[in-house]
Amino acid sequence: MQDQKIPLLDCPVDFLIGDASGKIMNEYGRFPCKIKCGVYAFMVRGSAKATINITQYEFNEHDALLLEPGSFLFIHEFSDDALVYYILFSSSFLDKNTFSSRMSLDALQLKNPVIHIDEQQAEVIVDMVQLLIKASNCQPSLLNAEKMVHVFNLLQLSYAQVARSQEGFSLQPRDRRTELYQQYSKMVLMHYHEWHHVSQYATAMNITLPHLCSTIRKTGGKTAADLINDAILTDAKAQLKITTAPVKEIAMSLGFDNVAFFNRFFKTHIGVTPKVYRSN
Repeated sequence: MQDQKIPLLDCPVDFLIGDASGKIMNEYGRFPCKIKCGVYAFMVRGSAKATINITQYEFNEHDALLLEPGSFLFIHEFSDDALVYYILFSSSFLDKNTFSSRMSLDALQLKNPVIHIDEQQAEVIVDMVQLLIKASNCQPSLLNAEKMVHVFNLLQLSYAQVARSQEGFSLQPRDRRTELYQQYSKMVLMHYHEWHHVSQYATAMNITLPHLCSTIRKTGGKTAADLINDAILTDAKAQLKITTAPVKEIAMSLGFDNVAFFNRFFKTHIGVTPKVYRSN
């Protein structure tokens, strides 16, 4: 087992393949981060809990995860016996390559970025990743960026195929309420840094404010404003812990013209000021 630090923000190289224990993964549970790389992960054993963007998920044995660049990841807990295989693709690798299979997976990820793999397929994934690890560790390495383009395409196609084969899976929401909730969640993740009021989303979605608020609460258990605040706070906490940007700069990047208002907003929801949170 390689059991080493995993650069979750971005890869220092085009790609990185390896495995990690629950102990290592728990070191990333102190604060959320906004990843720049593409992530494929497979839970070989054990369990975990993590928030992806603004939704919390549970991971169990033989679950697979796909994260697109720009996703927020906040690891809450990995079990002591957990073992995870991962394949990371750097932002520069993704930017400079055109992929034949990089179709829009927004609908798949919005429904659930975590899919369960049956036992037979799980054995194939384990064998495949172990082979890729060996090929990567050879001197000289048997893998390069050109070959990993094909691996990326295979992972994309396989993920989509398995997701679509899941019982009850549908790209189309089952009802109008779910469709509105998914549309709103997606728009929040796109615009939280500029739109802080639910009314702005209602206008963009061409529905009434009361109808939007009622639908979000009934469908997701949180208010529409809660989802906006969750996105803002997740980004704020990630920037405070991972970057050295001044609080004023972070506030402006999140759509706050007044740093004092941002400080009050942050303290109201987190309990401490941004400066204190960063220093803890």
